[in-house]
This record gives sequence, C-alpha cells and structure tokens, in this order.
Amino acid sequence: AIIISLTLVLFSAIVPAIWLFISSFKTTAELYQVPYVLWPSDFNLGKLIEVWKYLDFTKYFVNSLVVVVGAVVCSVVFNGILAYAISILKPRGHKIVFAAVMLSYMIPAVTSIVPLFKNIAMLNLIDSYIPLWFIFGANAFYFMMFKTYFDSIPKALLEAARLDGASDLQIFFSIVAPLSKPIMGVVAIFTTTAAWSDFLLPYLVLQDEGMQTVMVKIFSIQSTIATNPDFGPDKLLMLLSISIIPQIILFIVFQKQITGTSSTSGMKE
Repeated sequence: AIIISLTLVLFSAIVPAIWLFISSFKTTAELYQVPYVLWPSDFNLGKLIEVWKYLDFTKYFVNSLVVVVGAVVCSVVFNGILAYAISILKPRGHKIVFAAVMLSYMIPAVTSIVPLFKNIAMLNLIDSYIPLWFIFGANAFYFMMFKTYFDSIPKALLEAARLDGASDLQIFFSIVAPLSKPIMGVVAIFTTTAAWSDFLLPYLVLQDEGMQTVMVKIFSIQSTIATNPDFGPDKLLMLLSISIIPQIILFIVFQKQITGTSSTSGMKE
C-alpha cells in the first residue's frame, strides 16, 4: 500500500511537467484537436529558439538569475549564521530571539504584503533587486532547517576546536559550514524555487520592464495572447517549459549533497 501511494504521488508530480514539455511542441491546431492528440507531429527544437529570440528572453532570464543568486546567498548566510548563534553559541536572550522568529512564521505572508510594499517604497527601493534578496532570503522555515541540522552536529567536535584556540567564526566556516553542505543544498533549492517562480513580489517591486523576471514576463505575454496573432498558446507552453529548466538543473547539481550525511561531508573535507 505504501509503495502504491508513493507511486501515485510520484506520478502526480511528474506527469504535469511531462505533459507541459510534450504539449509545448504541438501546434495550436493540435492543442485543440478533437479527439485529443497525445504526441505532436514534430518535435522541432527550432521552435524553442524561435520563441527565445522572439521575446529576447535572455534579458529576463538574467534578471531572474540575479534575483535567485542574491536570494540564495542571503538565505544561506543570514539563516545559517542566526541558526549557528541560537543552536551552538546560545548567547543571552537567544530564547527570546528564537520565539520571535517562530512567531513571525505564524503570520500569514499575505497580510504583510501592503506594509512591506509601503516600506520598500518609503526607502526608495522600487526597481531594485535588494528588497527581493532580503525578502526571499529571510525565512523562518530555512532558519529552522539550519537549526535542526546544527543541533545534530557532535558538540565534542566543536569543543575540541575551541580548545585548539579557534574562534566562533573560525568554527563556523571551518567545521560547521563544511558539515552543513547537505542542508545548504536543500535551502538553496527551496530558495531558488521560491525566488524563481514567485510572481507577486517581483511584479510589485520591479516596475521597470527592463528589470522584469521570467514569471512577470510570462504573465504579461499571457495577458496579450488574445490580441497577438504571432504568439499563440503553443508558444506560451514552450515558454513555460523553458522557465522550469533552471530548477531541474539545480536539483540535479545538488542531488548528491541533499542525500549526503553530515558525517560523509565531513570525511570528504
């Protein structure tokens, strides 16, 4: 029963992506054909290049990459250092800080959109990537992932480093960080998925068309399909297929680190 349930879950997760990829090679007529046609008549990769050049999509890809890279750096560094302080250093008042972070996790994100946007506008950070880096990077869930992982690191290893004269920062960068590559990979993937696929925040903050991310550009194109004869639903599906490729590549790159253990990572160092 468990195997069947897991198979169904896997099937439901993979099938939409496969359908999107296959359908993106169909023509508009094939998409609306009755009876339904599963396979396109031609898997023409030139269609991908045509869509890419038509939209000058390199610019929007670069914009999304800028948002993602900044968000990943912020999420790993800020949440990692905070979790290190709460889990291992435990300074005076660390329980209050921990409670405050957990309290923020209970606040629905939707309720903070309006005051968040007003603060960004007040700081004159509209059309800037900096707010997106901090918003996507500061996350109580990522902090909890780091803290839970740091709690499992043998304390004897850290005490031995202190006896050898290592400072707290040296312990973090020389011992804790190398042992934490698996959780860093997981947080990086979660952050990338959130930053790459998010529409609302980039739509509100990046009002300059030249700074739009992939998802904002897809939305703007989708809203004009009815009046744009040169860009039909088939090309929109191809555009959506292109947009999920970076996340698939990232998962493949970090797969080994996700499945690795802290002890294995330490031995490799």
